[in-house]
Amino acid sequence: MKFIIVTGVSRGLGLGLTKALLSSGYKVAGCSRSRSDALNELEMSNDNFKWFPCEVGDATQTQTFVSDACQWAQAPLWGLINNAGIAKEGVLATFPNVDSDELLQINLNGALYMAREALRMMLRQNSGGRIINISSIIGSRGYTGLAAYSASKAGLDGLSRALARENGRRGITVNSVAPGYLDTEMSSTLSDSKRAQIINRTPLGRLGTVNDVAPAIEFLLSDGAAYITGQTLTIDGGITN
Repeated sequence: MKFIIVTGVSRGLGLGLTKALLSSGYKVAGCSRSRSDALNELEMSNDNFKWFPCEVGDATQTQTFVSDACQWAQAPLWGLINNAGIAKEGVLATFPNVDSDELLQINLNGALYMAREALRMMLRQNSGGRIINISSIIGSRGYTGLAAYSASKAGLDGLSRALARENGRRGITVNSVAPGYLDTEMSSTLSDSKRAQIINRTPLGRLGTVNDVAPAIEFLLSDGAAYITGQTLTIDGGITN
């Protein structure tokens, strides 16, 4: 049974992905800032899942989380999925520095901290591994009012390419998955008109779901993806086509 760490598991893609991985036979340790009812239910119903509190973006908490998670799993760390992230909107000219600092600290620095700790484990184990960074189409296209968010997600794609070169000879692959607009809590704040506009611009005519993204992530974790590294896989229903 392969052991995976997933960040940002309290809701949305992180929660759905965790459930999919457990159904596929993985052992999963997840973290988030707070514990949700859904996590309580998942932890009580599945012995192969364990939740840990962690403020992603805090290097000390990250180190403690990865160490405790590996100790709980009693298995080599096979994969890290850097999913935790926040979104804040506003044109940069009036966007407060405190907001952009928080966004970059969690979305980008948090992924760097997690990747560092995971790589230290994987390199000691010397048995290969997988790192998958959840970026976004916003990082490659850019949208009005999302400059800081776009920068953080573009940074994840660059991180994936650099780490792929650094660690490829040790059998560790590093890739990004860039979803489009998903029908999750993060998109629930969209106005009806904005939602309709996005759907109209999407060739497949709908928002994405967790079930559209999870199979691609599972593939990148698998032995079948052993020769894929440094790539960004876009899953957006064709909106950026």
